[in-house]
Amino acid sequence: MLGIADYGAFCAAIVLFLALPGPGTFTLLTSTSKGGFRAGAAATLGVIVGDQVLLWLAVAGVAALLAANPLLFAGVQYLGAAYLAWVGLKLVFAKPGGALPIRIEPQRYARQAFLITLLNPKAIVFYMAFFPLFIDPAAHRGMVTFATMAVTIALITAAYCLLLCAFAGVVSARVKENQRLARGLQRLAGLFLVGFGLRLGTQ
Repeated sequence: MLGIADYGAFCAAIVLFLALPGPGTFTLLTSTSKGGFRAGAAATLGVIVGDQVLLWLAVAGVAALLAANPLLFAGVQYLGAAYLAWVGLKLVFAKPGGALPIRIEPQRYARQAFLITLLNPKAIVFYMAFFPLFIDPAAHRGMVTFATMAVTIALITAAYCLLLCAFAGVVSARVKENQRLARGLQRLAGLFLVGFGLRLGTQ
């Protein structure tokens, strides 16, 4: 689809990454707990804008690599697949730990969420590994392909994050009450990431 190697898997991977606990998730939950759904919606906007900035920085690098050396781009795809599998294994074998400490000041939800997303040290590495996996070098259409991927990520992120904000209280309570369930979901997500890495690295 428009130069995307596997659009269905691309959408599924976005949902999976969003479901993994991280700075973005804790920013949304903290903002919603402090200022209600409107604060969560503002934080969602900040997360989306931060993601888009990182995303287009990654696109610039991917586009340049595609144009300069298609063979090297294939190597980057293999490295990206290996990275996903590595992240998945870390989740599977990770030891239980506490929640990430996220400080949110009232009335600045969107800006704080944007900065937390933009300054996440793992985010740019994730985007550089994630994008190349789903680009078909033989069928990609340049900016059309990249824009389609960017819009897809923004729409899925908005839907997921707003839903998370709507049920923030219930989600937080359930996670706190049932750590075994949270740990099981984390391991399941890790297995899916390993599967994505193997599938995309061998197709």
